[in-house]
Amino acid sequence: MTSLSVIVITKNEAHNIEACLRSVHFADQIVVLDSGSMDETVQLARKLGAEVIVNSQWLGFGVQKNRALALASSDWVLSIDADERLSVELQAEIQEVLAHPVADAYCFPRLSSYCGQYIHHSGWYPDPVTRLFRRGAARFSDDIIHEKLVVKGQVSPLGNRLLHESFPDFETVLDKVDRYSSAGAERLLSMGKSSSFPKALGHGLWAFIRTYFLQRGFLDGWMGLALAISNAEGTYYRYLKLWLLLLDRKASSPSS
Repeated sequence: MTSLSVIVITKNEAHNIEACLRSVHFADQIVVLDSGSMDETVQLARKLGAEVIVNSQWLGFGVQKNRALALASSDWVLSIDADERLSVELQAEIQEVLAHPVADAYCFPRLSSYCGQYIHHSGWYPDPVTRLFRRGAARFSDDIIHEKLVVKGQVSPLGNRLLHESFPDFETVLDKVDRYSSAGAERLLSMGKSSSFPKALGHGLWAFIRTYFLQRGFLDGWMGLALAISNAEGTYYRYLKLWLLLLDRKASSPSS
């Protein structure tokens, strides 16, 4: 079987890192690139056998993942987030694939949880993600948030699930809505996008309609409704923050 490096970027993931790393125990190398955790993330990762490097110069998810990728030394690389775990079935499937790889990269479905419930609709599933790839055949986009893996070559699907413990409680929901909407606003600003208060309202309303009705979030029960509302809030805040950034830029412009 060809060798495998696992790369993980972290910051304050002590509550997640053990389950994450135990699910990739079969890897030849595990690299954890930490962004300056204040909890026990680094110590726990080292205790579990990971090579831990700390780089607190945060330039976004894409840049940080490429830094971690540069530290991988095996034939193949698996990128996994700290709040993700390989199911037992996916562990076995990946090991089988690595024995006789036929593609340059592999994607698999991701099943995410929201406040303790796995979400099977709402646009959250099957949510295919490409994470396993031949080293040198792919790199991450340099996006601040929602980075993508850019693959040169063939991508083939696997059948088993990656489990994503994305929102264990509502406090996490609120924290991520705030942080991700801020990062998303900065990204839209860098892309030259425009916004206004009515646009922010419209984007938020459309996010709710898309999640709850078009993507059948109502089939996820009350959690589906809660998820649709938080999706709407996150979208609304992203465009509202973009509008405020544009107002600040206009106010600080020499011609204003």
